[in-house]
Amino acid sequence: MMDNRSFIARRAAKYFNPGDIVNLGIGIPSTCSDFADPSVLFQTENGLIGVGRMAKGLEITDCYSNAGGINYVPVYGASAFDTAYSFCVIRSGRMSATVLGALQVAENGDLANWASPGRAFGMGGAMDLCNGAKKVIVAMELTAKNGAPKIVNKCTYPLTAMKCVDHIVTEKCVIDVTPDGLVLRELRKGVTVEEVQAGVEPKLIIPDEIGCMNPEDD
Repeated sequence: MMDNRSFIARRAAKYFNPGDIVNLGIGIPSTCSDFADPSVLFQTENGLIGVGRMAKGLEITDCYSNAGGINYVPVYGASAFDTAYSFCVIRSGRMSATVLGALQVAENGDLANWASPGRAFGMGGAMDLCNGAKKVIVAMELTAKNGAPKIVNKCTYPLTAMKCVDHIVTEKCVIDVTPDGLVLRELRKGVTVEEVQAGVEPKLIIPDEIGCMNPEDD
């Protein structure tokens, strides 16, 4: 049975289209590349489009590590450039999508993913990605380890960006952020609407038809 982190990453990767240029955040988002179409090109803020699989053994070199410090093997035809140019790509709107983790997502699409009480990692390039990418996908578990909601009425942690999130993918459901509110778009097999609502602060909009997150697991 697929673990929750891989399950989330596989569903998030379905938002990618062939030929897309996509940036992946650390944690669960970084594994989306394992489930993407081979033609999808992955970008790293420190200067490369064409990030491939994680490097192992003698493949590891200081020349190729992503913004999170993970060594990788570039794909054939990869393009390298400096960090300034990399952020030009992001800020100019050429990034098809970004997948990020989150500490909190608000009902209006506000994102908080870099600091919480007692923890601060630095915002990094996330604020640029949230404003520059055409699509912002949050990949995270539905609730915190202590059971507290991560999808909230209003973020109480420092914001990364405002009204930027388009889709939220969790181990139990897919939720779309819309002008009317949060729409429960898909459920994992065996999960109920009531179960999801219990883990979310805002009142969800329930459409007449709710899709299945994992029909391929039949």
